[in-house]
Amino acid sequence: MTFTLTGVTLADGTTTNVVVEGQTITSVGALTAGDLIDCSGLMVLPGFVDLHTHLREPGSEDSETVLTGAKAAAKGGFTAVSAMANTSPVADTAGVVEQVFRLGKEAGLCEVFPIGAVTVGLAGEQLAELGAMADSAAQVRVFSDDGKCVSDPLVMRRALEYVKSFGGVIAQHAQDPRLTHGSQMNEGEVSSRLGLAGWPAVAEEAIIARDILLADHVKSRLHICHLTTKGGVELVRWAKSQGINVTAEVTPHHLLLTDDLVESYDPVYKVNPPLRTDADVQALRIGLADGTIDIVATDHAPHPTEDKECEWSAAAFGMIGLETAFGVIVKTMIETGAMSWPRLIEVMSTNPAKIGGYSRQGGAVSAGSPANLTLVNPRSEWQVDREKMSSKSKNTPFHGTELTAKVIHTIFEGVFVVKNETLTGLKHE
Repeated sequence: MTFTLTGVTLADGTTTNVVVEGQTITSVGALTAGDLIDCSGLMVLPGFVDLHTHLREPGSEDSETVLTGAKAAAKGGFTAVSAMANTSPVADTAGVVEQVFRLGKEAGLCEVFPIGAVTVGLAGEQLAELGAMADSAAQVRVFSDDGKCVSDPLVMRRALEYVKSFGGVIAQHAQDPRLTHGSQMNEGEVSSRLGLAGWPAVAEEAIIARDILLADHVKSRLHICHLTTKGGVELVRWAKSQGINVTAEVTPHHLLLTDDLVESYDPVYKVNPPLRTDADVQALRIGLADGTIDIVATDHAPHPTEDKECEWSAAAFGMIGLETAFGVIVKTMIETGAMSWPRLIEVMSTNPAKIGGYSRQGGAVSAGSPANLTLVNPRSEWQVDREKMSSKSKNTPFHGTELTAKVIHTIFEGVFVVKNETLTGLKHE
């Protein structure tokens, strides 16, 4: 299939044409070929890459499946997602990661890269089959016990040493379990007023500090998942100043929402790690803008209705985020002047692809690059409606929020998987 995106705008403001032949961009310039698709007023970006997605399959298909998660990803402009390991059974063997990888291929809407568990059963005691998962058809390079912290320092050290041999990375959910036992929200003024067990910032920062030192000691790669505190940003900033090989991510919801929302007792705001203070939000925005934080990751965490529409203490932790991520980042970082469009490409496409080792993702919009593209209208107001989500779950904290940028088309390997905001139903072979 050959087509030309005509009158499209690049991130630098240049208006041009982009020719796609098969799965490759063959020209960026005046040339046109094949079907002409008018993209006036649209900006073309490399397809977004999410390094932190919960797709729930196998085991919790009532919340999400690889297929429904891939639909949500495509609608959100993502051409690659990384499926976290806390499934049932846990993705701690070559067999499970290959199952997830195969399901992603069958969905055909984006690349689905399984993340392997660090420890058997996420129990934090014995290393999982890291080498077997790396050598499998899924070629796993990112490992995480996300949902649970690898709290034993010796196990964490051994994991860092093991993955170093094949260029892997450990993605740590930084949360000291002893400091967060029974916690319900951020520890601070609001938690004291509401009488809810607090989740102190130091629980996150203590693990970040420890793991930075361990990564430096063994000269391996460390990635910090969903950074949420001002102190955590400073720790990562210090580590980078010392040349330590650490990267970090922030979620869209931690860039916008604060812990005062918990006063509503609406469990849609219950998330792990918790919403923090405005001071933390501002520090996260600065860290993302100045390069301390490398990427945006959604931590898309779907749950069935009965697990979120209940009393606060019984509700599950987590929010969905694939379909709103782009709009929220524009709202918090572009509209505020904190970040440029080229920087948005870095944090949503280039850097996550680089950290994950996803060779066909995150490339520049240039001749010879794979045709994984997202076309957006940067000036199109819309209101988030959970009932219109493609995710199987509806637990978005942004329901009713007005956003001013939206994904119009998503092109995966040269195929329109989303066209004019609608899933096409085409299956990539």
